[in-house]
This record gives sequence, C-alpha cells and structure tokens, in this order.
Amino acid sequence: MKKVGFYSAIISFLLIACTKEKTDYEAERGNTVAENTEFKEVTSLVSSGYSIRVEALGGVLYRGYNDIHVIINKQQNNEPVAVSSVKLLPVQTNVQGMKIVCPHQSEMDYTLDGRYFSGYSVFTDESSAAANWSLEIDFTIGGQTFTATQHVTVKPQVNKNRNITTFTGKDGEQYLIALIAPWKPTVSENKLVAGIYKLDAAQLSYTTVNGYTLQLDPRMPEPSMGNHSSPNNKDLVQQADGLYHGIVNYTMTGNWTLNFILVNQNGRVIAGTEVPKDFTPGVEGRKSELYIDILF
Repeated sequence: MKKVGFYSAIISFLLIACTKEKTDYEAERGNTVAENTEFKEVTSLVSSGYSIRVEALGGVLYRGYNDIHVIINKQQNNEPVAVSSVKLLPVQTNVQGMKIVCPHQSEMDYTLDGRYFSGYSVFTDESSAAANWSLEIDFTIGGQTFTATQHVTVKPQVNKNRNITTFTGKDGEQYLIALIAPWKPTVSENKLVAGIYKLDAAQLSYTTVNGYTLQLDPRMPEPSMGNHSSPNNKDLVQQADGLYHGIVNYTMTGNWTLNFILVNQNGRVIAGTEVPKDFTPGVEGRKSELYIDILF
C-alpha cells in the first residue's frame, strides 16, 4: 500500500507541474517567433581542470524539446581535449526534494567539425519557485570519468509549435508527447516530428516509447473556420532516430489543433478519440481527448 501511495504522489506531482492553462490564441494572433539557428552559451563551469560550455539555440533553454551542445576544453589554455564520451542527465528537483529525470539523450554524439557533443533534452516544465533544473554532465578523458553539475534556467515555451502534452493512457501509464519540428511551419505540407515518452515511476525517469503509431487529424477549431481540416496528412511512425515522423498539411496560417490517437504495436488505443469530420461554421470544433494546439 505504501508503494501505491508513493507512485500516486509522483503522478500527482507530474500532472500539477505539467498542466497548462488554456491559451488565448486570439490574443496571440500575428505574433511571430524568430527561428533560432545559432547555438549560444547557456552556462559554463569549471570542473577537475576542464572548462565545460553548454549551448542551446539562441542561448536559452525552453519548456519542451531543446537541442543541446557540450564543449569541453582544458581550463588552463582553453585548448581542445580528447574526450571519449559525454553523458547528459537533466534533473528537476521540487521543494520536497523529489527528483525526476526528463526525456533526454543520455549518450551525446560527437561532431568532429565543431568539436562538440550534441544531444537533446525535453524539459517538462519551466523553472519556478516550486521546482528547479540542473544538468549533470559525465565526461571521460583518458579512461577517467569526471562529473560536473550546474543549475540552469528553463523558460516558458514561446513557440506553440514546440508545445508538449502529458497524459494518462488507457493502460494506466503516464506519457509525454513533445513536438520537435517544424519550428516555423509554412502553408504547405510540413514534416512533423515528435518524441513520445513514458514515465518509469520506479526510476523517476522517462523512456522512449517504441513501435507505436500517432494517428493525426489536424483541424482549425475556431467557429469561423468550421472544423476545417486538410488533405495529404500522414500519421507519425517511429524511425531509426527513435523519433516519430509524419506529415501535417497547413492550408493557411492561424490556429490549428493537432488531434491525436496513440496506438500501440498491438493496435490498442492508448489515448485519444476521433473528432467529428462535419463542417460546422459558427461552432467551435471538438477536439480529441489527446491534442496539442499550435499557432503560426
């Protein structure tokens, strides 16, 4: 019974931390989000005689998916050093001291051209008085492994096309879906990329969901648009990178809802419902039980 109560406390903490208030999309219409293409420093630290530099697009970490670079040099002269591996561990700690590891790429990839290690983290919430974030970085040089930890600030997501959602599946498991691409959609068929993760309540960390299908039905739910959809959309399926890839066709700019149905490898619906396909001018379109709102 104590174990059940402990897991219930974990789930309550996650759902409260990740719940979003309903967004006033009308008030945000016309806002533009600059596409960050340059990696800039988020934070830097010194550990065991080495300087460690953490970079992200625009130099900011946001709630949701973030590409992250780590550069390690000698502290004394800032020259490159032969690092054989870098592991990243992003951890959220609440005021009660409970720690949870968000979805991330643990073993970072080395890029020879830029002499940096690359990976990603999906921060489940922004930094607040109730919970803070830190990055634990393990790096190996000459067969010896060092560990450095640094607090970082995670800001609210400003790009609705990078939204995330958390939910309880029909199997009783806790899931998270994070939008990754497109960063800035166009009026066309866009490659839609998402990460799907499941909470391991015993380990207090997320794992990648494998072999599922994320069925897609994009619609414009505002009354003025009458539940308008679009042709040539493709469901999201997992590819070799572990992420889920599909196609979303935006026929015009504005407020769109990505309605989802998550189906496991056995064909069982884990979450989500079909939405009516009727054209309903003057009536707000109904949404799936599983959806993410976007805006461009």
